[in-house]
Amino acid sequence: MIRSIAVGLDGSPESLAAADWAAREAQRRDLPLHLVHAWIWQPHDVPVTQDLETQKDWALRILRETEEELRGRHPELTVGSEQVSGTAAEVLLGQAEKARILVLGSSGHGAIAGFLLGSVGQQVLARANSPVVMVRANARSAAKQDAGEVVVGLDDLGGTAAPMLDFAFGAAAARRAPLRAVHAPSLPPLYGYGPAVGRLASQEGGITGQAEEALSDALRPWREKYPQVPVAHTVDLTRPSGVMLRAAAQAGLVVVGRRVHRPALGMRIGPVAHAVLHQAAAPVAVVPHG
Repeated sequence: MIRSIAVGLDGSPESLAAADWAAREAQRRDLPLHLVHAWIWQPHDVPVTQDLETQKDWALRILRETEEELRGRHPELTVGSEQVSGTAAEVLLGQAEKARILVLGSSGHGAIAGFLLGSVGQQVLARANSPVVMVRANARSAAKQDAGEVVVGLDDLGGTAAPMLDFAFGAAAARRAPLRAVHAPSLPPLYGYGPAVGRLASQEGGITGQAEEALSDALRPWREKYPQVPVAHTVDLTRPSGVMLRAAAQAGLVVVGRRVHRPALGMRIGPVAHAVLHQAAAPVAVVPHG
């Protein structure tokens, strides 16, 4: 069974931008696109004058209009849509179980308060088993930016890097774009952070040289698998979130990781992913890893 790219709709500009981005990505990857709308809202999310049937009809119209528009723009793309009864988090997490990628708007207030609100989005990001891409309604998510650099952030270069590299190289190959791997290694307490670190660590290779070598080793299998993808890399010993945000400034897509936690540990997505999601203008893919 071919897994689709799924996108959540709530009628907001952000969710429509997400649908447009997801359609282009599905076409590039030769995957079907699946639009979904959850139509049971919590009472405080819905104006009291609107009954459930009105909401359901409105949601169906949004799905139909978006599906028709995307079919018109991408006639070769297989597009389906579905209205699912359930809470937002349940519906989206269910879609993430079945989809290759789940795509959401980065915020979601439309004419009717929809289901891509902050708390729900955070639940989905923290618990989804598939990569989740967050898209803003801005120029950085437009088609002309698709060929921009794919930036992937790597803190641990062990086995946990594989899911992010797999996603990032696949995305770069699909859009014929260059890839930049960004590595901000953890420093021993002796070093701390700051400008002096770079000068000290660069002496005779030091931490920087070791990190450069480790990053090259980690990238080697993926370079061989995707020889058509131009690869650059950045090793920086300053704070990881700042390094990623600088690299993401002109990116077409940013890829970050999210460690899979036990449910008891809560809805954490990690400080770097949190910073990038809140401040980067480009679409951001959050990839779960062990």
